[in-house]
Formats: sequence, C-alpha cells, structure tokens
Amino acid sequence: MPATARFLVVLDADSTLIRNEVIELLADEAGRGPEVAAATEAAMRGEVDFATSLRSRVQALTGVPTEAFARAIARIEPTPGVRELIDAVHERGGIVGVVSGGFHEVLDTVAPDLGVDLWRANRLGAVDATLTGEVEGEIVDATAKADTLRRWAGELGVPLPLTFAIGDGANDLEMMATAGLGLAFNAKPAVRERADLVIGPVDLAQVVALLPR
Repeated sequence: MPATARFLVVLDADSTLIRNEVIELLADEAGRGPEVAAATEAAMRGEVDFATSLRSRVQALTGVPTEAFARAIARIEPTPGVRELIDAVHERGGIVGVVSGGFHEVLDTVAPDLGVDLWRANRLGAVDATLTGEVEGEIVDATAKADTLRRWAGELGVPLPLTFAIGDGANDLEMMATAGLGLAFNAKPAVRERADLVIGPVDLAQVVALLPR
C-alpha cells in the first residue's frame, strides 16, 4: 500500500461490500438464524443501540465451532460491481478501506480476495476452537467507524473532502457524515434520508462515475 493516496473510499462490509450478513450465516450454525436476522434488521434501522445488539447477537453464537467460519466464507456473495469499483479506485490512485461491525475472522479472507487495501472489524472470542459468545476488545460501532475513516485519511494524507463512505445501516451514518461524500447503498430508509447521495441499483459500479479522475 502506498504511503499516500489521491482519495479514499471506505465501505461497510455486510450488505455493502458483500450481499450477506455474516452474523446470520454463523447463527445458522447454531439454529438461531431467523432470531439473529430480526435483531440485525432492528440494529440496522437504528431502533436499538448497535453495541448492545451486537453483544446480544454474538451471545447467540455460543458453542459454534470455529470451523463454521470456512462454511460462512463459502456462502458469501460479493456485491455486484464491487470488483469494478475497487479496480477503478486503484486505477485512479485511490485506496479502498472496509470498516465493519462484522468480524475479522471472515473479513481477513474476503477483503484481500476482493482487492481491499485496509480493513477493520470486530473479533470473536473463542476457546478450544469454539466460540465463547463474546466480542473481544473494543466494538466497532458507529463512532469507531467514523474515527477509522478519519485515521486512515490522516495516515494516507487524504483531505476529508476527498473521502467517500458507503453504507447501508444506521451504524454507518457517523462515518457517512464525516466523509466528503456519504453514499447510501442498499440502505435502510433512515440512512437514505441522511445520505449525501443514494445509489439506487444494487451495483457498486454505479459509484465509479463519482470518483476523481
């Protein structure tokens, strides 16, 4: 990765970089997929505190074997247009980051496979190859997402007006407000209302026209 960049594009992961919600894929392994999916939907609409909701949803993963990560990764579908967007960012001298309320255990495989340069996510606790139902360390919530965008921009020498944030849920709103351009993608109504721009089609290649040339 270069020490500087012309601009920075930061995406959410679940339902933005990829079509899936990873925590729901993992919850399927515990037979609690529908329950966790409903809780995720409420969190993305901003109806409940994200960190509290995440801890509750992760607790539902207690006892899931860590080998479930590989099965989850096998089910992941990249969002249409994601490779075109990442290629275009790189061709124009930009950097792509992903900051996610999801999990490093999956993103550490998916992000480099898609050409992402930087990524940050939560980590799941595990003992004896089994999930403990706890999140390790600081939770990547709305504030952490915004702070990460600022930090990456500073490290790369990118002015905030030349940053883009793309997200779908309420926990992306602070990051979108911090960026020079906040884009709602595949987004909940409250996010569409507060975004600078709304991307209608579920196709990340639509963002390419907005990038610096």
